[in-house]
Amino acid sequence: MPSVRAERPGAAALLGWLTDPEAPRLCLVTEAPGLLDWLAGQTPRAAGRRRTTRALVPLTGQSALGAAWAIASHLGVVAASPADLVHVLATTEPGRTPRTILLLPALHEAAEPTRIAELLRDLATQGRIRIVVETRETTPEQAILTASRATVIDAEQHEPPPSPPAQEEHLPDLSDPTAVVTADPYRVTAGYVREADDEHGGLRPAWLRAGQALCAAATPADRALALLTSLGDGADPRIAPALEEAARPAPWKVRWTRVTGDVTPPWPGPIAALAVQGGTVLAADRTGTVHLLNAADAHPRGRLVHPVRGRVTALAPTPDGTVLLLDERGRLHPVPGTAPRPPYLQRLTEAVAATLTRHPGTALAAIQGSVIVGDRLGSVHAFGLTGLHQAAPHSGRVTAVAAVESETPFVCSGGIDGTVRRWIPGEDPDPTPLAERPSPVVALHAAETPYGPFVAMAWADGTVQLHGPEGNRTFRPGPPVRAVAVTPDAALLIGMDESLTLLDRTTG
Repeated sequence: MPSVRAERPGAAALLGWLTDPEAPRLCLVTEAPGLLDWLAGQTPRAAGRRRTTRALVPLTGQSALGAAWAIASHLGVVAASPADLVHVLATTEPGRTPRTILLLPALHEAAEPTRIAELLRDLATQGRIRIVVETRETTPEQAILTASRATVIDAEQHEPPPSPPAQEEHLPDLSDPTAVVTADPYRVTAGYVREADDEHGGLRPAWLRAGQALCAAATPADRALALLTSLGDGADPRIAPALEEAARPAPWKVRWTRVTGDVTPPWPGPIAALAVQGGTVLAADRTGTVHLLNAADAHPRGRLVHPVRGRVTALAPTPDGTVLLLDERGRLHPVPGTAPRPPYLQRLTEAVAATLTRHPGTALAAIQGSVIVGDRLGSVHAFGLTGLHQAAPHSGRVTAVAAVESETPFVCSGGIDGTVRRWIPGEDPDPTPLAERPSPVVALHAAETPYGPFVAMAWADGTVQLHGPEGNRTFRPGPPVRAVAVTPDAALLIGMDESLTLLDRTTG
């Protein structure tokens, strides 16, 4: 393995590695305290048309799970575990995420250095990132990393001074909800990783479910809110009130949440798509079953009988009671309501269904007299009683559409390009995005409410935003978000693989 020695303590050699396109994607810097912090503060050079960012992830005291969460947040993805992070990066579309150089100081001071080394070894195979990690020679983690193709920079060129005796860090009481939301989240994560046999009254499984958001949250109130949305109904009954009190300064309040394992009422299963029809939530799971839930408390109301075999990717209730379904092949399936349907609406639906058999859709919404469909080329099509309107607001696949039956009906669309755009059919789309992030949009929903129109948006980086007359509110629940919906009273419904939660906006 080549070792590059610099006349200065590592800086010149490290900059040389950064500018060498043929260099290995993994660089090990030995005995270089402060060097990676210095590099993080330097302005990266432009790399053609693609941006490059530098992300500093200190490893002192860090568990492999905490490191995975921190890296995932920098890369704009959501991951449940170190192995899941590697899988997500290998299988998801990157959107507009820039190339990233991960700077990881003090691997030898981590709580799980060998497990983190294994994670970094696997991440180095992903094309969109480069990794610089500070290691110590003759350690097991150094051996793991040097077994891969890597550049090794000996920054000190002499025997390092002995390390001072390690000081034992005080851990918070992991069964105290107030203590864990006010403590360092990565230290809490490391504690829960070590104490795998103690559920801590239900706090541990809730923390591990929402952990990436908890570690990225700016305030204890934000952590308390995210932790509350992941708390199961079997938790110690004293925990939820304590978290509610700690979350009081947050701009949201949890109306209800249903988590895997809940029994009263039962969890409806992993969420693939959501919609709201009056006081009923329609929640499609990954098998294609559409559960009907009471919007007030998530109690089950039965199931929607429909003809779709396989996964349902979008649900679009219409004002006349019909529910339109989009299957995983991009085909349209109408499910009639109890009232007779006007013939002109039936003909419209049949025409759209026939079109989608030839040109599959990627997203679906509906309002009075219109069916809105997105496609893989970035176009949105509004099929209406007065004709067809089309626009091409996105670069790449349209991932979600929503429509609002307001005083001035409008359409919102989200794409793989990370933008959410507003469009009134028959006019040009608004040139300025309603919202955008460097991550693909994964879900949209819109509704007219007594307070005006609201649009719920979600991105692949785990961020959810509610846009309305009073401005924007953001929330990160932690796990990947699969679907969102706005209720008639302007509450925000968020569906995930292991939980479904309804948030109310707070005032004041």
